[in-house]
Amino acid sequence: MFTHLTQTIKTAVKALLTNKMRSFLTMLGIIIGVGAVIVIMAVGAGAQSLILNQVSALGTNIVGVLPGNSGNDGPPTSVMGIVITTLTYDDALALAQKINVPDIMDVVAYSTTAATLEWGTNSFIGTLSGCTTGYMAVEGGELAEGRFFTKDEERNLSKVIVLGSDVKNDLFGDSEAVGQRIKIKTHSFEVIGVMKERGTVAFQNYDNKILVPIKTVQKLIAGVDHISLLRAKINSSENVKKAIDDMKATLRERHDISDSSGASDDFTVSSAAQALDMITTITNALKYFLAAMAAMSLIVGGIGIMNIMLVSVSERTREIGLRKAIGAKNSNILNQFLLEAITITVLGGVFGIIGGVFVSFLVALIANYLEYDWSFVISPLSIVLAVGVSAIVGLVFGVYPASKASKLQPVEALRYE
Repeated sequence: MFTHLTQTIKTAVKALLTNKMRSFLTMLGIIIGVGAVIVIMAVGAGAQSLILNQVSALGTNIVGVLPGNSGNDGPPTSVMGIVITTLTYDDALALAQKINVPDIMDVVAYSTTAATLEWGTNSFIGTLSGCTTGYMAVEGGELAEGRFFTKDEERNLSKVIVLGSDVKNDLFGDSEAVGQRIKIKTHSFEVIGVMKERGTVAFQNYDNKILVPIKTVQKLIAGVDHISLLRAKINSSENVKKAIDDMKATLRERHDISDSSGASDDFTVSSAAQALDMITTITNALKYFLAAMAAMSLIVGGIGIMNIMLVSVSERTREIGLRKAIGAKNSNILNQFLLEAITITVLGGVFGIIGGVFVSFLVALIANYLEYDWSFVISPLSIVLAVGVSAIVGLVFGVYPASKASKLQPVEALRYE
């Protein structure tokens, strides 16, 4: 039996090498399909790692509160740019007191608005982040020079400002910033601090931050009483769930939302860990969907294989008749043509894997060169699936031509012109 198998393989390989260009073009559909699956899975894993690393950089013990209800587990409408005024500065103070939420370490509340900063003839257009003094404790970061504003300055509408490193460089260049006065609308602000360069974390460029006491922004710049969001730092990742429940209970009590009324919360509390889970679920679904779409090209490649194998059967009809006349069985002919089809698809799969891995490596290389935290990940599952599917495609689409070849009658085949 081994001798028969070896002879069948030799015959199949010889037939493929006889028409090298046709065999390669037949493989091309499989190469592209398998390569596309590998690339999409690898790029999807790399993009997922980029997003997850960015979110993880905030810390899994950070809890965010946004105004508005999240509805069916989706984001609240406030993230779409709709202004919702249900969260207030006093809500942030109540949470920061830790009376009802003992696991909270600190809280930062934000009120943001667009603004243009002017110093002499220089200007900078950006987002003015009114915040509380808990900013450094919750968000992290360090001062390069100067100081951060105090609780008294936060409460008393003081016109002081802390600049991110990029803002400082754009406005002042190499000049000293601390002690200078910046104009925002009709108000003059004293620069009291400059943050150290930090870069982008969780898709936020911390070097473009413009930090001002929150009450100053609310009353003097934006003319609002609500806050845009707040973030709380919890003492331990293990206590995040309990802290979220305590924060919800505190805010529901402050907003007069009782369980008996059946009213929905007018706020949304979520943790970075929950965001990671949601992002992982979404990116996995997208990755596998795209891989499935790429795998559709394997069907196209399989149809191409079937067509070429049918042409091959027609061209080799006399050869088939001669082999059967000297004793070849139907199973021998069937196995030979099936083996040719499977060989084409498996070789195409191997070349597709090599090409897919190479392209995926280039993508990761370019992404890291552009300073993205991109991981080069090749899933063993994607390789196994690619080779397995390509072999199955060859088997399925090779059955009909092989069956047709095996059923040819020797006399009719020998008379075929």
